[in-house]
Amino acid sequence: MKIRFVILFLSFILVTNCDDDTKNNTEVETTPTTDHHAKITAKTIESIQYKDFALSRETEDAIRTWEKYHELATQLSYLKRGDFSFFNGDIEVLKKFIKEYDAQIPEVFSTNPILSRNTIIETELLKLNESLTLDNIERSEKIENIKGLFIAFSNLNDMMNKKLERDIYSKIVPE
Repeated sequence: MKIRFVILFLSFILVTNCDDDTKNNTEVETTPTTDHHAKITAKTIESIQYKDFALSRETEDAIRTWEKYHELATQLSYLKRGDFSFFNGDIEVLKKFIKEYDAQIPEVFSTNPILSRNTIIETELLKLNESLTLDNIERSEKIENIKGLFIAFSNLNDMMNKKLERDIYSKIVPE
């Protein structure tokens, strides 16, 4: 009698444990497989929607000597082609770039609205660097950080254009 009870008890445990394993396997199989760390390609970056403001001829003339602005514009064009080397490099190099970028701002653009746009660009640069260098950041967040940098740079261009346009109109004397 005892042997029957032990065999019955062990059979029950075996059956319930086997049943749990199949349930766990089923759960794993039905879990959607999404690759949060898939590579971000140039095509992915190209599909990012934002309003891209170009510089006016007057603004281009005003920033002709602002080397770090031109370097940032070049690096952004590389980023649009999927080259992350500048943005996922050493944080100290990026901080040095930001410091030099700030130091070279032309005097005509040393106004609060433009300086605040530059601060936003610096923040977006650091956020992008962090998201690209950390492994646990999802792909969608990395794409949002890329978009944030593009928008910040575009808004800087727009603000510099508006600044020079206002300066021109303020020089016009009413008759």
